[in-house]
Amino acid sequence: MNLHDWIDELCDVLDIDAEVDEGLVLDLAKLAAHQVARPAAPLTAFLLGYAAGEAGGAPEVVEELADRAKALAESWDQPADTRGENLSGDDLPELEDLDDDTIDHESEEE
Repeated sequence: MNLHDWIDELCDVLDIDAEVDEGLVLDLAKLAAHQVARPAAPLTAFLLGYAAGEAGGAPEVVEELADRAKALAESWDQPADTRGENLSGDDLPELEDLDDDTIDHESEEE
C-alpha cells in the first residue's frame, strides 16, 4: 500500500471528500518538527486541516494557510519581539481573493 492508497482509504473511513496535497502537508510538518519541536509536526498538520475545513477547504485556501504556518515556523527561532513581524495581515491576501491559476498543482498529479 502506498501513501495515496492510505489517503484514499483514510478519507473513506473518515467519511470526507478531500483532495490532499501530501507534499505540502509533509513539508510543513517537517518544518514544524525541525523549527519548533517534533510534537509540533502532527499538531501543525491537524490544525492546518482544521483551519482549511473551517475556511472551505479549497486547494488555494489550504496553500495560503500552509504559507502562513510556514512563515510562523520559519520565524520561530527568532526572539519573541520579532517573531511573526513578517506575518502582518495587511501583507497577506484575503483567502477569498486567491486565484487558483497561481497555484502549482503539479505535485498533486501521479
